[in-house]
Amino acid sequence: MEHVNVISLLSTRRIDLVLIAVAAVWGGSYLAAKVLTEQASVVVVLGLRFAVALVALLAVWLVMRGRMPSHREWLVGGILGLTQASILLLETAGVAVTSATNAGLIISLTIIFTPILESLAARNWLPRPFFIAAVIAVVGVALLVSAHGFQAPNFGDLLVLAAAGVRAFHVTMLGRLTRSHQFSVITITLVQMLVGTTIFIAADAPGFVRAALGFGLAEWLGVLYLGLACSVFAFLAQLWAVQRTSAARASLLMGTEPIWAVLVGVSLGAETLGLVGMLGAALIIGGTFWGQRIESRHRGAAAPRLEQPLVEPVESR
Repeated sequence: MEHVNVISLLSTRRIDLVLIAVAAVWGGSYLAAKVLTEQASVVVVLGLRFAVALVALLAVWLVMRGRMPSHREWLVGGILGLTQASILLLETAGVAVTSATNAGLIISLTIIFTPILESLAARNWLPRPFFIAAVIAVVGVALLVSAHGFQAPNFGDLLVLAAAGVRAFHVTMLGRLTRSHQFSVITITLVQMLVGTTIFIAADAPGFVRAALGFGLAEWLGVLYLGLACSVFAFLAQLWAVQRTSAARASLLMGTEPIWAVLVGVSLGAETLGLVGMLGAALIIGGTFWGQRIESRHRGAAAPRLEQPLVEPVESR
């Protein structure tokens, strides 16, 4: 029995580390996206990002001898592709207007939104302290966007806030649509990339071609980072992990994303927060992590669900 518990603990730690790695990669994506949107439009940058990811995933799929998606995989992948494209459109459009640091911190409200959506779906309401933690995080956002004097959030801040809401919906739906089915992680993600690539290239095909031919080495390094690290690795890892834990825990563990976003924005992007902004950042991070602990205890007190892989391993495809 003790041996089984150790294996279970190691498996949980592995899932946690994968989700934290996703958070670290995404934390650096805001500065990369901001730099690229200074050279091309938002839809062109996203078209390049999805196209790079699509080509890389297609190569992996062919090497792994993946089978054609089933009707349900086309449906689920298509739905998730639409929501993922919506998230990235809102995030990238937002970060083009606000700072990379603000975007990375505001998007962390996903950590608050996701457990609320999941509890509504499961009809298992969260305890009152969780909502106190949520209020603390929201106050932190108010301070963050008013770092240079109290003011309304700018349009970019509001777009990123909307992205946080859509991401919470996406993560919750991702777990519910895939948890009880033997889906291939890579096949589902490949369909998502195909949907996103089609949408954004169709939106501005001439701009896509001009950017693809005109970008220099620095811009292409940014595109490759967004396409390979932030899309291929992150989407596959997120889908793999969320099927082995709760959607709420997945978002909560990826709550380290704002810390990485701040580190990258301040150290590499030369962005500043100011005293009020630093207080807001501290409240956001503190509120979300407190919310994480409350949600974890609440879920632990509920009836345990079976811990077993619910995705057919890609290697067996």
